Amino acid sequence: MSSEQNIDQKEIQKLYEKLKKEAEAGGYHLNPDVAFAQELVYGLLVNEKRYGYWSCPCRLASGTKEEDLDIICPCDYRDPDLNEFDTCYCGLYVSRAVVEGKKEISKIPERRPPEAERKKTEPKAEGTTLSALPYPVWRCKVCGYLCARDEPPEVCPICKAKKERFERFM
Repeated sequence: MSSEQNIDQKEIQKLYEKLKKEAEAGGYHLNPDVAFAQELVYGLLVNEKRYGYWSCPCRLASGTKEEDLDIICPCDYRDPDLNEFDTCYCGLYVSRAVVEGKKEISKIPERRPPEAERKKTEPKAEGTTLSALPYPVWRCKVCGYLCARDEPPEVCPICKAKKERFERFM
């Protein structure tokens, strides 16, 4: 029996409701086409069973979490896509204008760099006084939330991305 057959409608509905509540609490919106949004939620659940994390259902995941951190929902590209195109790449998250029927969703270009170009680089804070702070500064790579503490939070209070989605800001 495949992992896809182990996902029932109740599980999809439960995650859909959770994502919708979290999105709205953070100022985001799920696609108003509920059936479409639930198909994407189904894809997240399938990928969670396959890989152990919610990789974007519209992108090919490597199966290695460290390589796929940028496409774990909500992906690093969600906010730039929403700002420029009023929807994220897969269409799960949309702008208020889409929810209100003022704009329609259209195809958008893939923002994720090709695999050969994806390199993990530590951001540099040259010429700054941030190094004088008593705590390191952590930045959520999804929404940009900053915090100064010993370790990043387990979950971003803004977009709900998990701890591994934070990078040391300096």
